[in-house]
Amino acid sequence: MYAPGPVVLERGHGSRVWDIDDNEYIDFMMSFGALIQGHAHPKIVEVVAQTMAKGSHFAAATPAEAEAAERFQKMVQSAKAVRFTNSGSEATMLALRLARAHTGRTKFLKFEGHYHGWYDPYCLNGHSHPANELGPKENPTRFPDSEGIPATTFDDVVLAPWNDLEALETILRRDGRELAAIITEPIMANMGCILPRDGYLQKVCDLAHQYGALFILDEVVTGFRYAPGGCQQFYDLKPDLSTFGKALGAGFPVGAVAGPRMILDRMRWGSGMVLHYGTFNGHRLTMQVIATNLDLLAANGGAAYKHIYAVGDGAIAGLRDIFRRRKMQAIVQGFGPMFQIYFTDRAAIHDYRNYCQNVDTVKYSRFVHGLLDRGIYMTPSNGLHWIISTAHTMNDVETLLRAVDEVCGELA
Repeated sequence: MYAPGPVVLERGHGSRVWDIDDNEYIDFMMSFGALIQGHAHPKIVEVVAQTMAKGSHFAAATPAEAEAAERFQKMVQSAKAVRFTNSGSEATMLALRLARAHTGRTKFLKFEGHYHGWYDPYCLNGHSHPANELGPKENPTRFPDSEGIPATTFDDVVLAPWNDLEALETILRRDGRELAAIITEPIMANMGCILPRDGYLQKVCDLAHQYGALFILDEVVTGFRYAPGGCQQFYDLKPDLSTFGKALGAGFPVGAVAGPRMILDRMRWGSGMVLHYGTFNGHRLTMQVIATNLDLLAANGGAAYKHIYAVGDGAIAGLRDIFRRRKMQAIVQGFGPMFQIYFTDRAAIHDYRNYCQNVDTVKYSRFVHGLLDRGIYMTPSNGLHWIISTAHTMNDVETLLRAVDEVCGELA
């Protein structure tokens, strides 16, 4: 993503990373959001060393798995049961399999621009395309995200625009009775940071149930980030299934599916079971990290979240002030733990089609390359987002804002 070549990082600590030439950067990518505690948090380093000394993985039940699950359940109210996977992609794969088994249906609905991992059926319309090629809202043009996927794979996928209830209701009147599930990100994180309209997510949940489908909330990006219970706590949602990853593992590869026992118990061994294998599921070392990470997030009345919100909101306010002062056509969307900058003349970006038509992604890439030269590490992809961890400080924000002011002067 970088020009002329990749940034090769060698080490990290707290909010900082260093490349192989020993250049220092403040990291606002944080491993695509996985490093909620920053780099090399001392407590996590200590737990990893202690756990490794006693064996990393046994492919058996361990106390660590139970401890991680118990902490998970305390924070996520919908998690009457939780199943651990090795990645967020595996979690969303499993959630769809469970939904199909539970409903006896095969089709599912996904939204334009949402990313749910690289499982074949999900790889549809996850990338931006020219606005004049998107087709009508009620029947969007279908763009596979990858070669190597048979066209018939997408026969069971119903595609809809996000944040548009009228178009969704039209599509559901046509296809709703065949759906096993509707899956959505609570905040559209694959096109930067696009917030749901007021009441939208609850209405999607209600519509799914009206048509006999499950409501799957993909919290791989947002889980344990916006609140102890994720966006479902923040927006007061009750998903049938929800998926997690990234911040759950604090830098270790993991995913999870949470929901009621009546659905997750379908994985119990026996006739008609839902198959979920994996050598490293419930990995002992990772489970110990999860327990430690969730303890850190829950400590002191959730002080970690107050810190993340204060730093993130401070950065957002400062960025908006610079863009106003510099008379830049740019907006900042999001709040607290996650946000994105869009170079656009629009007051807000509400959906995938807005993004494809109205966002200058080339200018954003130039902007980020300018920041990289000034010691700010962030991906030039406008489709990702800025991440605040517990390791970031207001000093980091001040350094960022000085760099942004300089780059905006050059861009202007």
